[in-house]
Amino acid sequence: MAYWNTRGLRGSSFEEMINLTNQLYLQQKLAVIQKIPTPITPIEVNNHERIITKAYFGEKSTVDYIGVVQGIAVCFDAKETQYKNLPLKNIHSHQIAFMDDFMQQDGIAFLLVHFKTMAEMFFLPAEQLKRHYELSQQGKRKSIPYSEFDQDYKIRNTASFPVHYLEALNTYLMK
Repeated sequence: MAYWNTRGLRGSSFEEMINLTNQLYLQQKLAVIQKIPTPITPIEVNNHERIITKAYFGEKSTVDYIGVVQGIAVCFDAKETQYKNLPLKNIHSHQIAFMDDFMQQDGIAFLLVHFKTMAEMFFLPAEQLKRHYELSQQGKRKSIPYSEFDQDYKIRNTASFPVHYLEALNTYLMK
Protein backbone atom coordinates (compact mmCIF):
# COMPACT_ATOMS: atom_id res chain seq x y z
CA MET A 1 0.00 0.00 0.00
CA ALA A 2 1.41 3.40 -0.96
CA TYR A 3 1.76 6.03 1.75
CA TRP A 4 2.05 9.76 1.68
CA ASN A 5 4.22 11.24 4.40
CA THR A 6 5.49 14.62 5.58
CA ARG A 7 8.08 14.77 2.76
CA GLY A 8 5.19 15.27 0.37
CA LEU A 9 4.72 13.90 -3.12
CA ARG A 10 7.58 13.87 -5.61
CA GLY A 11 7.23 16.23 -8.55
CA SER A 12 5.15 18.75 -6.64
CA SER A 13 7.16 21.81 -7.77
CA PHE A 14 6.70 20.76 -11.40
CA GLU A 15 2.99 20.33 -10.75
CA GLU A 16 2.85 23.78 -9.14
CA MET A 17 4.33 25.25 -12.34
CA ILE A 18 1.75 23.34 -14.40
CA ASN A 19 -1.04 24.53 -12.09
CA LEU A 20 0.07 28.14 -12.54
CA THR A 21 0.24 27.66 -16.31
CA ASN A 22 -3.28 26.20 -16.29
CA GLN A 23 -4.57 29.20 -14.32
CA LEU A 24 -3.00 31.52 -16.88
CA TYR A 25 -4.47 29.47 -19.76
CA LEU A 26 -7.89 29.81 -18.12
CA GLN A 27 -7.51 33.57 -17.61
CA GLN A 28 -6.55 34.00 -21.26
CA LYS A 29 -9.39 31.67 -22.35
CA LEU A 30 -6.97 29.25 -24.01
CA ALA A 31 -7.94 26.12 -22.03
CA VAL A 32 -9.86 24.81 -19.04
CA ILE A 33 -7.72 22.21 -17.28
CA GLN A 34 -8.49 20.78 -13.84
CA LYS A 35 -6.09 19.03 -11.47
CA ILE A 36 -7.58 15.70 -10.42
CA PRO A 37 -7.04 15.23 -6.67
CA THR A 38 -5.58 11.90 -5.61
CA PRO A 39 -7.98 10.31 -3.11
CA ILE A 40 -6.28 9.58 0.22
CA THR A 41 -7.41 8.17 3.54
CA PRO A 42 -5.67 9.77 6.54
CA ILE A 43 -4.32 7.44 9.21
CA GLU A 44 -2.28 9.90 11.28
CA VAL A 45 -3.17 13.54 11.85
CA ASN A 46 -1.27 16.19 13.78
CA ASN A 47 -4.27 17.98 15.31
CA HIS A 48 -2.13 20.76 16.76
CA GLU A 49 -0.79 21.77 13.32
CA ARG A 50 -3.89 20.53 11.49
CA ILE A 51 -1.93 18.46 8.96
CA ILE A 52 -2.09 14.88 7.78
CA THR A 53 1.20 13.18 8.64
CA LYS A 54 0.46 9.72 7.26
CA ALA A 55 -2.14 8.47 4.81
CA TYR A 56 -2.70 5.81 2.19
CA PHE A 57 -4.05 6.14 -1.30
CA GLY A 58 -7.68 5.08 -1.19
CA GLU A 59 -8.10 4.08 -4.81
CA LYS A 60 -6.15 3.96 -8.04
CA SER A 61 -5.68 7.34 -9.66
CA THR A 62 -6.03 7.85 -13.39
CA VAL A 63 -4.18 10.96 -14.58
CA ASP A 64 -3.18 14.23 -12.92
CA TYR A 65 -5.08 16.59 -15.22
CA ILE A 66 -8.13 16.59 -17.45
CA GLY A 67 -9.86 19.32 -19.44
CA VAL A 68 -10.45 20.94 -22.79
CA VAL A 69 -8.22 23.01 -25.07
CA GLN A 70 -10.06 24.98 -27.76
CA GLY A 71 -12.71 22.25 -28.04
CA ILE A 72 -10.28 19.31 -27.80
CA ALA A 73 -10.56 17.01 -24.77
CA VAL A 74 -7.18 16.37 -23.13
CA CYS A 75 -5.89 14.35 -20.23
CA PHE A 76 -2.33 14.14 -19.02
CA ASP A 77 -0.04 13.14 -16.22
CA ALA A 78 3.03 15.01 -14.97
CA LYS A 79 6.26 13.09 -14.34
CA GLU A 80 9.58 14.36 -13.10
CA THR A 81 12.91 12.55 -13.19
CA GLN A 82 16.43 13.28 -12.05
CA TYR A 83 17.86 10.77 -14.54
CA LYS A 84 18.58 11.00 -18.27
CA ASN A 85 15.63 8.70 -18.79
CA LEU A 86 12.03 8.40 -17.64
CA PRO A 87 11.63 5.32 -15.39
CA LEU A 88 8.40 3.50 -16.19
CA LYS A 89 7.99 2.02 -12.70
CA ASN A 90 5.72 4.91 -11.65
CA ILE A 91 3.37 4.48 -14.58
CA HIS A 92 0.71 1.86 -13.98
CA SER A 93 -1.37 -0.31 -16.28
CA HIS A 94 -4.63 1.36 -15.15
CA GLN A 95 -3.22 4.75 -16.21
CA ILE A 96 -2.28 3.40 -19.65
CA ALA A 97 -5.78 1.86 -19.92
CA PHE A 98 -7.42 5.17 -18.96
CA MET A 99 -5.39 7.08 -21.57
CA ASP A 100 -6.28 4.44 -24.16
CA ASP A 101 -9.99 4.72 -23.35
CA PHE A 102 -9.72 8.52 -23.47
CA MET A 103 -8.12 8.44 -26.93
CA GLN A 104 -10.80 6.03 -28.19
CA GLN A 105 -13.28 8.84 -27.45
CA ASP A 106 -11.21 11.20 -29.67
CA GLY A 107 -9.43 12.82 -26.74
CA ILE A 108 -5.70 13.57 -26.63
CA ALA A 109 -3.67 11.90 -23.86
CA PHE A 110 -0.05 12.61 -23.01
CA LEU A 111 2.60 13.05 -20.33
CA LEU A 112 4.44 16.21 -19.43
CA VAL A 113 7.95 15.12 -18.47
CA HIS A 114 10.48 17.24 -16.60
CA PHE A 115 14.13 16.20 -16.72
CA LYS A 116 15.26 18.02 -13.57
CA THR A 117 19.03 17.75 -13.98
CA MET A 118 18.82 18.95 -17.57
CA ALA A 119 16.18 21.61 -16.83
CA GLU A 120 14.16 20.43 -19.83
CA MET A 121 10.49 19.54 -20.26
CA PHE A 122 8.78 17.48 -22.94
CA PHE A 123 5.35 16.56 -24.23
CA LEU A 124 5.16 12.76 -24.63
CA PRO A 125 2.17 11.45 -26.63
CA ALA A 126 0.33 8.54 -24.98
CA GLU A 127 0.87 6.36 -28.06
CA GLN A 128 4.63 6.60 -27.58
CA LEU A 129 4.29 6.05 -23.82
CA LYS A 130 2.15 2.96 -24.42
CA ARG A 131 4.67 1.49 -26.85
CA HIS A 132 7.52 1.86 -24.34
CA TYR A 133 5.34 0.60 -21.48
CA GLU A 134 4.33 -2.53 -23.41
CA LEU A 135 7.95 -3.26 -24.30
CA SER A 136 8.91 -2.91 -20.62
CA GLN A 137 6.20 -5.43 -19.72
CA GLN A 138 7.80 -7.85 -22.19
CA GLY A 139 11.12 -7.64 -20.37
CA LYS A 140 12.67 -4.89 -22.48
CA ARG A 141 14.02 -1.56 -21.23
CA LYS A 142 12.24 -0.26 -18.08
CA SER A 143 12.69 3.41 -18.95
CA ILE A 144 12.45 5.81 -21.86
CA PRO A 145 15.85 7.34 -22.65
CA TYR A 146 16.14 11.08 -23.15
CA SER A 147 17.20 10.45 -26.76
CA GLU A 148 13.73 9.00 -27.49
CA PHE A 149 12.03 12.31 -26.68
CA ASP A 150 11.14 14.28 -29.81
CA GLN A 151 12.85 17.68 -29.79
CA ASP A 152 9.81 19.07 -31.63
CA TYR A 153 7.86 18.39 -28.43
CA LYS A 154 10.26 20.21 -26.16
CA ILE A 155 8.37 22.61 -23.88
CA ARG A 156 9.80 26.06 -23.52
CA ASN A 157 9.34 28.41 -20.62
CA THR A 158 8.05 31.78 -21.65
CA ALA A 159 7.59 35.01 -19.76
CA SER A 160 3.86 34.35 -19.86
CA PHE A 161 3.69 30.60 -19.07
CA PRO A 162 6.08 28.56 -16.88
CA VAL A 163 5.21 25.28 -18.71
CA HIS A 164 3.83 26.34 -22.08
CA TYR A 165 2.75 22.88 -23.22
CA LEU A 166 0.07 24.13 -25.65
CA GLU A 167 2.77 24.83 -28.26
CA ALA A 168 3.94 21.19 -28.11
CA LEU A 169 0.31 20.00 -28.18
CA ASN A 170 -0.24 22.09 -31.32
CA THR A 171 2.89 20.60 -32.94
CA TYR A 172 1.56 17.12 -32.13
CA LEU A 173 -1.82 17.91 -33.69
CA MET A 174 -0.17 19.24 -36.85
CA LYS A 175 1.96 16.08 -37.42
